[in-house]
Amino acid sequence: MANPWTGEAALWLDDQRHVAKLTLGALAELEETLHCGTLIDLVARFETGVFSTRDVLALIVAGLRGGGWQGSAAELRTVEIRGGAVEAARVAAVLLARAFAQPGQ
Repeated sequence: MANPWTGEAALWLDDQRHVAKLTLGALAELEETLHCGTLIDLVARFETGVFSTRDVLALIVAGLRGGGWQGSAAELRTVEIRGGAVEAARVAAVLLARAFAQPGQ
């Protein structure tokens, strides 16, 4: 079970449940992948709804890696995500929110 108090979120890939978490290493990878300036810029894109599928994919890959997954973005493009693009975007937003939330928020 994913623990929201530690920043985790669950995502189903090809009918297998995975736990995602934006660790410090995952966040650093995300900054490098997206060339977004700061993560605050990325958070602002999600808050205003002006994010891209590339943003979602990068967030999901970074979060899955933070949760221990060894896959790549290329592999993620070939799997079925339960709930589709809408669920992927929701989990990406949850990961960002939980990465920067204080416990109890």
